[in-house]
Amino acid sequence: MDVLRPSLININGRIYRKNITREQTYQNEEEDFDYSASPDCLDEPCDTVEVEQTEKGYRCAIDVPSVLYKYIIGKKGDTRKRLETETRTSINIPKQGVEGQIVITGQQRASVISACTRIEVLMESFRMKQPFTHFLSFALNQPEIQERYLQFKEEVLKNCSQDNGVDGSIFQNPAKLHLTIGTLSLLNEKEVTKACEFLHQGHYQKPLPLEIVGIEYMNDDPAIVDMLYAKVHPEDGSDKLQLIADQLVKHFVSSGLMTKEWDRVKLHATVMNTVFRKDPSAEDKRDSGRQGLKDRESFDARNLMKIFGKYHFGNLDLNAVQVSQRFSTDSSGYYTSSGLITFS
Repeated sequence: MDVLRPSLININGRIYRKNITREQTYQNEEEDFDYSASPDCLDEPCDTVEVEQTEKGYRCAIDVPSVLYKYIIGKKGDTRKRLETETRTSINIPKQGVEGQIVITGQQRASVISACTRIEVLMESFRMKQPFTHFLSFALNQPEIQERYLQFKEEVLKNCSQDNGVDGSIFQNPAKLHLTIGTLSLLNEKEVTKACEFLHQGHYQKPLPLEIVGIEYMNDDPAIVDMLYAKVHPEDGSDKLQLIADQLVKHFVSSGLMTKEWDRVKLHATVMNTVFRKDPSAEDKRDSGRQGLKDRESFDARNLMKIFGKYHFGNLDLNAVQVSQRFSTDSSGYYTSSGLITFS
């Protein structure tokens, strides 16, 4: 770990340092988790924790998605027991699968705050390990774009099907053409609602005319390609689209709903992806964990790039951003939207 640039965790606007610790793994992670694998944190006062005084001492209730209970309980309850012992508190956790609040009680206010802070850091650390459930997207599936895309697919198969790995199974579903702005792990309905509310708090411009022209590959060798994408630009040649995408990510990262992965959003509209070969519903996230790189059959894009490198997919007005649900389909064929806001 770079001591000058340690890994950080954002919890309700407060930043905590995540120290490197030795992890222990178990065959059944659902039940077997050891507290020693959790991040260290400082027991500093936290003004985001609401602690109320009761007749018996102090009490604090925090919202935790039920899928994260197991990490706070730990192997045979060891994590909860250790937290209770070290902070001199009592921690009440709802039954597995039941959404609710974890309630911490204790004789000292500082002890309750310490337990809350540790639970929140623990929760955010393991939230990062959950697969993403939703993503911010710009839909690029207007009828004219879909038509041009299907023509692209037909011409590629006509001219390049003899090239290694090129076949109809690796093409994107035209109804799901999109730009992914950022991914979200929303672990219950309350978090989905929070993300949608946060989406409506942003400041959005008027519709932005875009042009989709040209293709590019993700890696360095055009003979061994796993993902091919179309390039999307504002018609006026400005960087407005990049600014909108970067501002959206900054907005959601500040809320703690999203983790910042890159300095700038990589704007790409996937048109061909080898993960579709075995799973047509797979998204265009390269590290999704659903299919390892060693299991993917790459394709040779050299001929394809020569013929279609400047292919024009069409023009459209970008007029909305939405919270899209992963592995879903609505009546139009696009991803099911949990929340949407239009530009005006």
